[in-house]
Amino acid sequence: MSRDVPVVLVTGASRGLGRGIAIELAASGFSVAINYRGNAEAAAATADQCRCRAGERDDSGAREQEFVAFQGDISLAADRARLVDEVTERFGRIDALVNNAGIAPRVRADITEATEESFRELIDTNLIGPYFLTQEVVSRWLRNPGSSPIVGGRKIVFITSISADTASIARGEYCVAKAGLAMSSKLWATRLADDGIQVYEVRPGVMETDMTSGVKEKYDRLIADGLVPQRRWGNPEDVGRIVRSLCAGDFAYSTGAVLYTDGGFHISRL
Repeated sequence: MSRDVPVVLVTGASRGLGRGIAIELAASGFSVAINYRGNAEAAAATADQCRCRAGERDDSGAREQEFVAFQGDISLAADRARLVDEVTERFGRIDALVNNAGIAPRVRADITEATEESFRELIDTNLIGPYFLTQEVVSRWLRNPGSSPIVGGRKIVFITSISADTASIARGEYCVAKAGLAMSSKLWATRLADDGIQVYEVRPGVMETDMTSGVKEKYDRLIADGLVPQRRWGNPEDVGRIVRSLCAGDFAYSTGAVLYTDGGFHISRL
């Protein structure tokens, strides 16, 4: 693989937002390491779609891009280390990390009834996993501070949620995990600024994915009633385009930035 083709590791890329991110990166000339936890078939489908879009904006680089699926449960320390080892061995390096993998509660329950088991599961996957995967990748970058083909140097992107600062009492564990992840982005941005590594938070709103399929009717009504100023669901491509720009170095002087992709949901309104 050409040293001029940047490599991005995207976690949870077999479907949903992760797939949208991977496809947009492919279209812009990146090679993508497609992480998945259990659905190998879906990850292979993501890789196929990436190949179809490869080099769309730069035909000269299309032949050099590669898209490879890597299994790994980011909630497990051993899997995190193995994932980074395998991606580095396969591609030779990692230029950017997109912490996208996340889960919703198995059962939506009021915080007076939600279980500690559910809380721990979400914290392990949605907060501990990306926090320490970042540590795993960064420790290697700091030991080997070589150059990257990405403008402005290496990047880390945390995909959080409007739930980071919007209370939802039927899924408190999700809100707490995403709030912690938002602070993680700030911490890593502060720590790595002197090392030429930029860190960003992308905060999606109401997204039409597998995760929200069970509440589609509810949010269809809310969106129609003005919950989202732009009056539509968000989609994986909306998030993917923002991540693509971040990984390309278009915001190289904006480390620590929070980029909303929520159709204006976050605007304080009367």
